[in-house]
Amino acid sequence: MATRTKLARALSSLVNNVSATRSLVRSRSCSNGFAQFSSSAAAAVAEPEVVMGGSRGVGLEILGVKDYEEYRRSLYGDITHKALLVDAVGTLVVPSQPMAQIYRQIGEKYGVQYSENEILNRYRRAYEQPWGRSRLRYVNDGKPFWQYIVSSSTGCSDSQYFEELYDYYTTEKAWHLCDPEAEKVFKALRKAGVKLAVVSNFDTRLRPVLRALNCDHWFDAVAVSAEVAAEKPNPTIFLKACELVGVNPEDAVHVGDDRRNDIWGARDAGCDAWLWGSDVHSFKEIAQRIGVQV
Repeated sequence: MATRTKLARALSSLVNNVSATRSLVRSRSCSNGFAQFSSSAAAAVAEPEVVMGGSRGVGLEILGVKDYEEYRRSLYGDITHKALLVDAVGTLVVPSQPMAQIYRQIGEKYGVQYSENEILNRYRRAYEQPWGRSRLRYVNDGKPFWQYIVSSSTGCSDSQYFEELYDYYTTEKAWHLCDPEAEKVFKALRKAGVKLAVVSNFDTRLRPVLRALNCDHWFDAVAVSAEVAAEKPNPTIFLKACELVGVNPEDAVHVGDDRRNDIWGARDAGCDAWLWGSDVHSFKEIAQRIGVQV
């Protein structure tokens, strides 16, 4: 709590200092906004990490990596990374086939006639709709939410179709690792004493997915939104991950591909944060930045 209070006060001061800069940049180019969200979740849309409007990370999005490191030093002193928190889809794993392709292929025997483009567009529209009275889409197995998404995307409400599609995304056929060197790097990090955790907006299928890919044993903990009852960018899920691996938030760095959910969410919790595909491009690079040679 003390960490978050300290961070909140610093953010308040930072917002006052950067408001003029924000106005200037906006006036120059309204099309080049600060929120350049990742494309993997929005384009693949096979897993529940999608862009949602708004931001809790007010002010921090205009800081470059070096500026942000200086900002963190002003709060916490020397930067230490005793734990690495890793986003799941788009960072650790990615879908092996486009979502719309799978929805159509499996759906053909159930009468699905929409094209892949139609399915993708309908999926995106459905995903953007409010989900009941709760911000939590992935409660327990997430089936009520996914039944809505599948039927909205394909026009098919057949329960057998849904179950086959739902089960498919629990298998190794549906996913593959982003980085072929991941296992070697994570072993080196753990040998060096760095704690590892997955932090993901996902339903309870995440653990079976990690087991199917034979990578669950790489991590000391898994913080999944369906179990924590908090979805990124809510800082609660990052704080829970830090608690599970036994480090203070300021001693952890989170890596993910979504600027709002991963970067701003982690920073709101007091963690350091690097954007996958921008700040870092491989797990080996991450290890080197932490100070571990692979």
